[in-house]
Order: sequence, then C-alpha cells, then structure tokens
Amino acid sequence: MTYQPPVRDHAFILRDVLNIDQHGALPGFSDAPFDVVEQILEAAAQFTGEVLAPLNTVGDKTGCKLDPVTNTVTTPPGFKDAYKQMCEGGWTAIGSDPAYGGQGLPHVVNLAFSEMSSSANMAFSMYPGLAHGAYSAIHTGGSDEQKQTYLPKMVSGEWTGTMNLTEPHCGTDLGLLRTKAVPQADGSYKITGQKIWISAGEHDMADNIVHLVLARIEGAPAGVKGISLFIVPKFIPNADGSVGPRNEGAKCVGLEEKMGIHGNATCVMQYDDAVGYLIGEENSGLKIMFVMMNEARLGVGMQGVAQGEAAYQAAVAFAKDRLQGRRAAR
Repeated sequence: MTYQPPVRDHAFILRDVLNIDQHGALPGFSDAPFDVVEQILEAAAQFTGEVLAPLNTVGDKTGCKLDPVTNTVTTPPGFKDAYKQMCEGGWTAIGSDPAYGGQGLPHVVNLAFSEMSSSANMAFSMYPGLAHGAYSAIHTGGSDEQKQTYLPKMVSGEWTGTMNLTEPHCGTDLGLLRTKAVPQADGSYKITGQKIWISAGEHDMADNIVHLVLARIEGAPAGVKGISLFIVPKFIPNADGSVGPRNEGAKCVGLEEKMGIHGNATCVMQYDDAVGYLIGEENSGLKIMFVMMNEARLGVGMQGVAQGEAAYQAAVAFAKDRLQGRRAAR
C-alpha cells in the first residue's frame, strides 16, 4: 500500500479555500481554529496512514468469515484492534452532538478524516461510516428516550449501526418491500423479513449493532406511503443502557461478494419475529431514513474522491518504479 495521507492538500482547502477561521461565529467552528484543525489533520494522517493503510491488503485477501452455526462474523486480522484504537482516539465522535458525547466540530473536519480513512482502507471505514449515518437518523427522528439509549454508545463507537432497505425482490423501488412489523402489547414490534447488501451488518468489533430497518406495519397503505422505520438492535439494551439479551430473531445468514471491500461484512440479514422499536410516526419511516440515505450519498461521493487519490498515488509510485524502454538519445 503506497497511500500517504495528503495533509498539505487538506490544509490548503480548509485554510486557503474555505478560510475556516472566518466562520468562528458558527456553531462548532469556534472550537476549530486552523491551528487546532491542523493538529487534527496530522493526527488523522498518522492513524490512517500507519494503522489503517497496512490493513487494506490483508483485509481484502482474508475477508470476513461467517460462522453458520452462531451466525457471527469475524473481521480480518488487525481490524478489531484498529477499531479499538479509532474509538480510543475519539475519531468516531468528531462531528457528533456534544449532548451525546460528541466533539461538535464542523462536518468539514470530520469529512477530511473520513476521506483519509476511505483512501487508506475503504472496507474498514465503512463500519464507522454506516454507524454515523444511523446516528444521524436517530438524532433526527428518534424519541428522547431512544436518543439517550443509543446515541452516546454510537458516538463513542461502542455500538455501530446499519441501514436496511434492499430486499431480494426489490432494490430502489422500496414501495415493494415485504418486511412486516406486528405491534406488541408492550409497544414494541415483531419484525419479519429479509434484507440484502447490508454493509457492516454483523461483525466482532463493537458491543452492539443497531439496525435501522424499513418495514410495513400490518394494515398500512401500499407503496412508499405505508413504510415505517424501526430500530432492531442485535442486543436489546437494558434500562440502564447496557447491553442486554440477544435479539434472537435478528441474524446474519450470509455474506455478499463485493469486489475490493472483502474486509467489510456485506450481509444478508434475516429477521424472524425480531424485536423492533418504531422511530417517529407510523408510515413516516422513509422520511427519516432519507436522513441516512442522503448522508450515504454524500459519503459515496467522498469515497470516489478518496479512491481516486489512492489510485493516483499508487499509479505514480508504479510509474516511477517500473521504468519502460530506453532514452531516445541512446
């Protein structure tokens, strides 16, 4: 892996193009003068360049492994330790709300770190990326109780998150989804259905995985107008916010094949009467999920830039190392 985080380029954009110091009156920017941002960029470069980049090749060659008996996934060697270092370094909390343990720094600062981590190891960076998207959806549409239960753990990185939209028979046309939700006496729902292509759907790096699942409550209108959104945790939280019993109805039953990101667990998720909790109002789930979907779209654009940077650096290194032909003067 030849990737060297382009700290000077990021510094130029933030200092000379965006002039980050002129925005000090805006929320978050008062805590992000350029001298502080520059230190963050240097630390981000050290972590992504020295910890994540060396794991990119081993992650893709080894990949994730699914145990069909326990329905658990083991990530490639080094991933678990790298994730622990990322959490301890506070990288999962850069742009998150201070009310839930976040640092509250501007999104552009978090974006710089995300680009470096995606260039260094995109398969790895998708785990915290999906978690932040799920955090944003709960932050926007969740109840106060849901926010207090899930967000601090997701900000710290102790819990990660996913986005469950696609089903075997439907992709972009979400109005055709068949996953159903049955109301229960205690206010929860029983979720039944299958979702495919679920990035970071199962892994061994976090204590819990918070699945955001689109489903239709029995009797809801047809099409997208009858879609609701549910939190379906891998482990059901206790009243004090700690990890509780396993949500037996939610499990990974297969790993999908995605070229270049074998280090990320792209899962087939099966829900059989899994315990779920409604976010927001009934039949308004797609509106809340679009918070995560739109963040994902921006993230995919950033990933394109990140992979372009990594590819350029690799191409330059190869061209310099593998000389072709002889000088014309000889």
